[in-house]
Amino acid sequence: MGLAVWVEDEAGPDQTVPYPGESWQPESQPVHQPHEYIRNGTAKMLTLFHPAGGEVRVKGVTQSTNAILHPWIQQQVMEILQTLPEQPILDEETNHQMWKTWQQGLSVRITLPEKLPPLRMLLIWDNLQGHYTPELVLWLFAHGVMLLYTPLGGSWLNMAESIQRILIRRTLSGQNPQTPEQIIAWLEAVARVWNQDPTPFEWGGARAARRERSRTRRLALGGSGACVLRSSRPKSSLLQKWQHSCQLTQ
Repeated sequence: MGLAVWVEDEAGPDQTVPYPGESWQPESQPVHQPHEYIRNGTAKMLTLFHPAGGEVRVKGVTQSTNAILHPWIQQQVMEILQTLPEQPILDEETNHQMWKTWQQGLSVRITLPEKLPPLRMLLIWDNLQGHYTPELVLWLFAHGVMLLYTPLGGSWLNMAESIQRILIRRTLSGQNPQTPEQIIAWLEAVARVWNQDPTPFEWGGARAARRERSRTRRLALGGSGACVLRSSRPKSSLLQKWQHSCQLTQ
């Protein structure tokens, strides 16, 4: 429907401990991690992810209270909206119906304001209590952002968790951070590098295409649901020989 879809999630906490992983080292000189360490705090990662383009917006924090999370979300949403094309102006009834379309089938619906701007963006996130704060919800509505909570948007939220795993693995694999601030700096640096050449997340993608090609190469067997890689029917030449032999014996 021409709407931008973004997914928000929080990852962590990540501790200041040695992390297992591979690294490039001279042969026979592996990296040695200390067997003793001091827990010196944790870091979290606030994440906004755009699956269609692969862009990720990240902020490292030591805690994700509403006082920290809400201003960051508002700032990022404002920056995202500035990059989106303006939606056409619709009459009030049609515009309200477009918003209500995204609540069809829900057992619990958010009460929409009477006056709504043109719908420009879908924001998908989990059921964190802070995501229901009336001030934040009304602010997002006022800026043309429709909210979808899990489990309705669970599959989209999984994409945010996937990009978080990628970034955290690239950041901490084989490392031994000493402070939460060090983890935060690394996470944000890895996110900046990712955005230089982001990878879009697609439904299905190459893996689904391989599965589809594999299915087309198999031949289904009636009754059992099993498949074979080659036909179980006799070849025409063998069938003709068998029919010819039957005629000779009659």
